[in-house]
This record gives sequence, C-alpha cells and structure tokens, in this order.
Amino acid sequence: MQSTTTEQSDVRRGYPIAVASAAILSTTAIIIRHLTQTYQIPALVLAFWRDSLVALIMLLILRVLDRRLLKVTKPQLRYLGLYGLVLALFNSTWTLSVAVNGAAVSTVLVYSSAGFTVVLGWWLLKERLGVIKVLAAAASLAGCLLISDVLRLESWLVNPVGILTGLFSGLLYAIYSVMGRSASQRGLNPWTTLLYTFGSAAILLLSFNLLPGAWLPGSANSPADMLWLGDSVAGWGLLFLLAAGPTLAGFGLYNVSLGYLPSSVANLVLSLEPAFTAVIAYFVLGERLTMTQLGGSLLILIGVVLLRMQEGLRKSSDNRKRPWKSARTDGARARR
Repeated sequence: MQSTTTEQSDVRRGYPIAVASAAILSTTAIIIRHLTQTYQIPALVLAFWRDSLVALIMLLILRVLDRRLLKVTKPQLRYLGLYGLVLALFNSTWTLSVAVNGAAVSTVLVYSSAGFTVVLGWWLLKERLGVIKVLAAAASLAGCLLISDVLRLESWLVNPVGILTGLFSGLLYAIYSVMGRSASQRGLNPWTTLLYTFGSAAILLLSFNLLPGAWLPGSANSPADMLWLGDSVAGWGLLFLLAAGPTLAGFGLYNVSLGYLPSSVANLVLSLEPAFTAVIAYFVLGERLTMTQLGGSLLILIGVVLLRMQEGLRKSSDNRKRPWKSARTDGARARR
C-alpha cells in the first residue's frame, strides 16, 4: 500500500517538473528569433556564443560540485570531439532555421527527428523497426514535408535556404540523439558529455565563423563580427539567458523528472514543446501557422506519440516477462 502511495506521490511531483521542462525548452527558439530580429546577429555567431556559454557554465558547475566528472579517456575525448562536430552542425542549421523560418515552424521541424531517429537507429544501431515505428517515422517525415512546404515549387523558389536548413536540422538532431545513446553505452556521464560536446562545438563554430571569405550562410564577415552585440547589455543578457535557461535549466529539470516518472511518460510530456513554442510565438512574435503547417505539426506529434506508446508497450511486456526486475525498479523508485 505504501509503495502505491509513494508512486502516486512521485507522479504528482514528476508531471509539473516535466511540464516546466517542456515550457522552458520551448523558449529556445523564441529567444533566438528575438536576437536575430532585434540585433540582426548572424546565426553562426549566435550559435558560437550559446555553445561557449553553456560549456563555461558547465565547467564552473562541475569544478565546484564534482571534479571527477571532468576526467575522460583519450578514446572518449575523440568520440566527444566527433559528437561536438554533430552538435556544431545541428546548432548552426537550427539557429539559421529559426532566423529564416520563424520560431514555431523551426521547432516543429526539429521534432521530425523522431522519424529520422527510427531510420538511423535501424540502420546504425540495428534496432528493430516494427509496424508502429514505421508508422511513426512515416507520420513524422510526412509532417516535416508539409511544414517546410517542399511539395510546392514556389516554396523552393522563395525560401530554398529555409527548407533545406529546416530539414537538415531535424536530420542532424536525430544523429545527435543516436550518438547520445552511444555515449551512454560508453559509460559517459551525461553532464560530462554536455560539457565536452558543447565545448568542442564552440571551438568548431569559432572556426566556421573565421573561415576566409565568409561563404557560410549566417557566419561572421570579419573577426570583429564575433563581438556583434558590442556594448549591448540587454543582448548579452539574452545570450546568457539562452544558455543558462533553455539548455541547462530545461534539460536539468527533464533529468529531475526522470527520477519521478518513467522515461516514456517524461518524453511524451516533453513533446508539448512545439505546442508551447507555437503559442508563445503567436503572442510574442505574431507568428501564425497555415492550415497545411498545422496539419504537418499534428502528423509529427502523432509520430512522437506513437513512438512513446510503443516504448510503453515494450516496457509493459518486459515487466510481465520479468516481474522481479519490475519489483526491484519500483523499490528503487520508492526509495528515491
């Protein structure tokens, strides 16, 4: 009886924390959109400062709380460097997508990563597909096509950069997610991973911005552009808020929610992020989705829900086959 009461208490605590995580994460695109519109800061310059500040904050936190998490082996460091390259490419395309497509559209497009992740997991990690996963991937990718308007020739003529960056941001986020699974399998602490991937991504983004010729979209035209915000206290404050809020606080609260909720439930709650972003973007930025884009958004959310449903069904099946494991897990959750 006490175990049941404890689980109910965990759920009551976990849901508000998970919802708060989704709400905080949803402000990422809003802040990026405001910075690009108000200060016209190049997308890759913004991405560099965001990643640099995240790495700096994480370094300070780990030095104070647990210096052991700063240590990695050479093979782990090489892997984290590659992981950082993927993060740098994702942050570049994501930030550019927000600048070109708007906060609401770009956020929903990122959630097309659910479909890409299914395909990549099957191809690279040899994960089983199954009917539900195939349907989820199809719904997610179809929604991505509708939102980005790639099926209309006029869209390619008017907004080719927006379409390509939006699609690639979802694909790169999927690769980032798959590498995250691999990082945990290598015994890397998630906070250590966060520090080193954002740190290496910041170094790479600096090199992207300083490439001669400024041929990359959204990059700095000269080294002086790296200090684009100049003496704007409000601009630098927003950049710091972007790093400390949506990235660290958002993912931090999500990790806390996992102590109270099953991961499948917590992840499903997190899929509220595009809805939060669309609402905030409507009132703050005046952005509106077309009916076609709303339909595409719905398809992507359906894909996410289907994946979460399959995860829940799989865990239920595992628990029925191995009830002793479920009992130990419940006991551990109750002690927390």
